[in-house]
Amino acid sequence: MSVTLYRNMSSPYDSSAVPLLDVRGLSVMLGGRTVLDAVDLTVTPGEIVTLIGPNGAGKTTLVRAVLGLVPVQAGAVRRRPGLRVGYMPQRIAVDPTLPLTVRRFLGLWRPVPAARIVAALEEAGVTHLAASPVQAVSGGEMQRVLLARALLADPDLLVLDEPDQGVDVHGQADLFARIDAVRKARGCGVLLVSHDLHTVMARTDRVLCLNRHVCCSGSPEDVRRHPEYHALFGRHADALAVYVHRHDHAHAEDGSVVPGPADGRGCCDH
Repeated sequence: MSVTLYRNMSSPYDSSAVPLLDVRGLSVMLGGRTVLDAVDLTVTPGEIVTLIGPNGAGKTTLVRAVLGLVPVQAGAVRRRPGLRVGYMPQRIAVDPTLPLTVRRFLGLWRPVPAARIVAALEEAGVTHLAASPVQAVSGGEMQRVLLARALLADPDLLVLDEPDQGVDVHGQADLFARIDAVRKARGCGVLLVSHDLHTVMARTDRVLCLNRHVCCSGSPEDVRRHPEYHALFGRHADALAVYVHRHDHAHAEDGSVVPGPADGRGCCDH
């Protein structure tokens, strides 16, 4: 089944800006096994960079190496001086016996004014959960709470490891729309890990396809045409292609067609 995706073409990032994160030749070994081999990665302000790849490809290890949580055997990780990072892990285990509301949960790591907690929950779309016990929120809701937690760091770089896990299809669309809104409002860069090609390939500026090394990288349109991408994802590669749609016309308020801009990028340019 073919799925048509409309890519957001109004990204605020500037590829010529000084990178928030610059990784060169990164290699990591765990348990005597090479997990990452000579990986390059950059993230600039306002940019969403997505890591995709099969299970065991090293996506989470790359994120942890970038954060300084695992040792590296070779290469360099350069962060912009004073870089503030908001990190959303795949999951956080919470003792089911703790009498902990979402509001208190968000204040565990650092003293945070109540107004900032409310603002972060609003940005993540879960203000209504503030007084709820953490143990009572659903998996999808918990992902939003963890996003709010990451936003409390006032990040220059938002690092999200599988933020869409446990989230249904409608929830995924809304979650990625919120992530997109966050980077536009704050101008922060986003480094994202996901297995969901359907949503991610329509909501990112650059894709890095990883299988212990970088198989291919570039815009979603470029990556989807790369033979390494097709080798990794097989028949799903074409079914989840990104479709960039351009019209040479626009629509008036009554729905009638009127000539579009001279460059051919009308209202239906996604």
